[in-house]
Amino acid sequence: MKTKLASAFLFAALAFAADPAPPAVGQPAPDFTLPSQDGSKISLHDFRGKWVVLYFYPKDGTSGCTIEAHNFQRDQAKYDQKHAVIVGVSVDTADSHKDFCAKQGLTFKLLADTGTTVSRQYGSLTNLLLVKLSSRNTFLINPEGRVAKVWLGVSPSKHSAEVLDAISQLAK
Repeated sequence: MKTKLASAFLFAALAFAADPAPPAVGQPAPDFTLPSQDGSKISLHDFRGKWVVLYFYPKDGTSGCTIEAHNFQRDQAKYDQKHAVIVGVSVDTADSHKDFCAKQGLTFKLLADTGTTVSRQYGSLTNLLLVKLSSRNTFLINPEGRVAKVWLGVSPSKHSAEVLDAISQLAK
């Protein structure tokens, strides 16, 4: 019995094993290039000179992800005023992102991290047994390309407001 219990705990620990730590505030944001919902390749360095809201989310079309995306879209004009761009990342395909954007009326970029490289690089990959998903984390990157704020395990319903507040505070 003890052996089975120990094996179960070991299996669970491996299934939920942590990836590298997320980049810390003040560090340069790791650069990357990923395909977007329209098929174009998007690189983080393309946004140098602007605030970047780099948000990771688990799955297109799920309730929490839809709420979070709707709130970012609702506040798009406020982000534009603050010279900020919103970029979403999940392990879904570019075609899945295209469908999600069309169905939900999203105009910001969603990037396909099907190889999980970027999610892992940002400490935002969750391993659920055989399924890998991006964790619900956000990185605010300043116009110089450094991590300005990190949110881990965000609440989708209030997160856009938190990010806007942070940009207002940090841009002073």
